[in-house]
Amino acid sequence: MKKTIGILGGMGPEATAYFFELIIKNTKAEKDQEHIPVIIYSNPEVPARTDAILEKGESPLPYLLEGARVLRQAGVDFIVMPCVTAHYFLDEIVAREKVSFLSLLDETLLYTQRKMPELKKAGLISSTGTLKSGLFHDAFAREEIEVFGPEDEEQEQVTEAIFGKQGIKAGFSSGRSKEIIQGVAQTLIKRGAEAVIAGCTEVPLVLKQEDIEVPFIEPLQILAEVSIVKAGYELKS
Repeated sequence: MKKTIGILGGMGPEATAYFFELIIKNTKAEKDQEHIPVIIYSNPEVPARTDAILEKGESPLPYLLEGARVLRQAGVDFIVMPCVTAHYFLDEIVAREKVSFLSLLDETLLYTQRKMPELKKAGLISSTGTLKSGLFHDAFAREEIEVFGPEDEEQEQVTEAIFGKQGIKAGFSSGRSKEIIQGVAQTLIKRGAEAVIAGCTEVPLVLKQEDIEVPFIEPLQILAEVSIVKAGYELKS
């Protein structure tokens, strides 16, 4: 039975657009009518997730609940969030809205188990909120996979690369922001990372598999493929 995907996005808008593009590009379809019905609720006014997790800003939860409600009422069959840090609030959203969600964290772990069963140590490039909250650390620890991030000064550079005036969220996917992310990836590999996780949805906009010599775990790509199959469609081979 074919299903409609709901995308709870806007965090940020470019990552949301990139995720929708991944769904389109990875769906086996030869004409418009063979693509998946998708409803996108993109609200860029959702408060910064990292600030809320670090208790420095307004909680995004009311905004996320409203977005989930809009999508549920619009008739979607399940919802995905192309924002890693927002998954800190996922359990509360599901509990209050009683709506079906695909967890980016759970699906990334399942993919890793299936594709990299020998993996024991992974480097994480993410927002500080995701890093401090231990979202990936806790998820991967269930399978005894150690996840580690950059040192404090390096993480400050990652934050600047993602959120700064010349950062990825500001529309800069080349130059200094790209150099920082790629440099941090190489540093994590030198420290023993057997794979690198794109722990922020902006990271794949500047870091690709061809940039590093270890497997690149891209949660958005994984989530897009799982969403396609769950919606009852075929993946493009």
